[in-house]
Amino acid sequence: MKKHPHALHTVVKAACAALALAGFVVASNANAADAGNGKVLSESHNCAACHGPNLNKPVSPEYPKLAGQHADYVYWALRQYQMGTGNPHLGRNNAIMQAQVQSLSQGDMKDLAAYIESLNGDLVQKK
Repeated sequence: MKKHPHALHTVVKAACAALALAGFVVASNANAADAGNGKVLSESHNCAACHGPNLNKPVSPEYPKLAGQHADYVYWALRQYQMGTGNPHLGRNNAIMQAQVQSLSQGDMKDLAAYIESLNGDLVQKK
């Protein structure tokens, strides 16, 4: 029985593609946000002091309801507070929030955003 000369090449290409796909899945899971850590961060930074219980009942109308907000929006808002007013096109100006986020890493902010998104609130009802 004579094997096709390209058979081994095809098998090697398929194996490489499978390994690349597996690597991508592992890498994306390694960078996944941790809502459990986000809850810990929310409590340690006392977010409820302004945003209220379950981050859904702010103590003042000037503070937003956070519960249920999309994680990518929350993450970017936190990054903007962290960047401050050095760039008026990117930064947000709120002294309280700027102080709250200065010690957070980008991973911390992603975790916090994932936790906020997981909460049921008046903004979004999870189905």
